[in-house]
Amino acid sequence: MKQTADMLFAQTLDEVVDSIAATGHIVTTLVQGHMGTGKSSILKVLAKQFPDHVPCYFDCTTKDLGDLMLPKILRDDDTDNYVKFIPNEEMGLHHDKPIILMIDEFGKANPSVKNGMMRIMLERTMGKKLPEGSIVFATTNLGAEGVGDLLLPHHRNRITVVRMKKPTAGEWIENYAFNAGIHPSMILWVKECGEQLFQSFEEVENPNDETGGNPYIYHPQAPRPAFVTPRSLELASHWLWAKDKISNGALKSALIGTIGDRAGSDLGAYVMLVDELPRQEDIKNDPASAKIPTTASAIVMVVYRALATMNREFVDSWMVYLNRLDKEAQGLFAMQVRNPKYQKQAMVMGNKKFTEWCMANNYMFSADKR
Repeated sequence: MKQTADMLFAQTLDEVVDSIAATGHIVTTLVQGHMGTGKSSILKVLAKQFPDHVPCYFDCTTKDLGDLMLPKILRDDDTDNYVKFIPNEEMGLHHDKPIILMIDEFGKANPSVKNGMMRIMLERTMGKKLPEGSIVFATTNLGAEGVGDLLLPHHRNRITVVRMKKPTAGEWIENYAFNAGIHPSMILWVKECGEQLFQSFEEVENPNDETGGNPYIYHPQAPRPAFVTPRSLELASHWLWAKDKISNGALKSALIGTIGDRAGSDLGAYVMLVDELPRQEDIKNDPASAKIPTTASAIVMVVYRALATMNREFVDSWMVYLNRLDKEAQGLFAMQVRNPKYQKQAMVMGNKKFTEWCMANNYMFSADKR
């Protein structure tokens, strides 16, 4: 898929926060991003930066025009003030000090709600002026995800729309997982699987292609009941913390229902085999001594993991390690590399050690020449 300008200049979470912190008192930034990638955490980060502001969360998906009506304050000569209409306190209009207003799921809002929010997003006013220094921003999903997000031209013209990129596996681990109490096995699995778990669907042209597709993530052309996002990984982590209290079958069922068929099955198997698998770093740094799994399923997992996470710096070490595995495992790796749809084929086949292995094991492919 051709990259658009907003894709090329997509911001990290930290960049988005910095942008809103700098201009959020006068410009409303609408942050578009993949589902489950931490858009809601923007409010928490800003609240730490502005401890004197009141954080307010307004969920557009549960509102209608009546929720935007200001209170009509009435006064009787001999009684206290009272109100005829009560505003939704999520708007923060009842506070006398600066607020941080997060308008969530703006793209999915009822058209009347979108129109009704325009003044507070543009002028920081809704019948009453927000206290000086108040910050307003909005979030929503990518329109291409096909989950109902729509912005009309007159809405966009009043705001700044930016795109927030997905975190990388490393960023998720380093910036979030350790601090959020994610289960160690989940962190290790994410580290081993690498960027495939965090790939954008826009980088996958054919989601049903077994070689070039990605069976882990959401794709609007082939929606899955469950799939991997940073949010669903955290939910799955809770099941890993509870794994000693439930059966292995119940654990795998829960993982499949949280992160999808392929990811749930792979993670469930990984948790069962994790003590037997060699670490990818051990294979890279000391391939001649790295641990060899004792079961066929664990060996296959190591081979598939190598195929999925292969890079130029790893090929040499992997080929040394591969020669220590049984011939079936070596043949499995070679046959997958020889598949013309394997996207890293040229990188592996151009490696000297792989070429030497092919010459030494030419008999394995003799049937191909008949």
